[in-house]
Amino acid sequence: QVQLVESGGGLVQAGDSLTLSCVASGRTISSYAMGWFRQAPGKEREFVSAISWSGGNTYYADSVKGRFTISRDSAKNTVYLQMNSLKPEDTAVYYCVAEPPPRRPARAPTTSDAYDYWGQGTQVTVSS
Repeated sequence: QVQLVESGGGLVQAGDSLTLSCVASGRTISSYAMGWFRQAPGKEREFVSAISWSGGNTYYADSVKGRFTISRDSAKNTVYLQMNSLKPEDTAVYYCVAEPPPRRPARAPTTSDAYDYWGQGTQVTVSS
């Protein structure tokens, strides 16, 4: 089992930056694909970003492309989401996710069913 704990959320103003962290425990995640999803009040959960086990492939939702950057530090068993130029529409609970190996090609990394493990989430609120 893998436990994921997110941190770094908070209340910021539009245009500010935040960095979310996701620390994994229970197993090393160096061979896991990782990602972030978010859910705003009254809306469906949506994909934000993902990174392959090697870090060589990254994926972003169109709404965050150019503003958010996902990265990983396998030595620290941690995944990050650097969020710049935040907008009020980025307000949501952000969830860290993990997909154990082997990669399942039928499940695109941008879809929630690709991931077996989910964190509890961290709230990000962006005021206008």
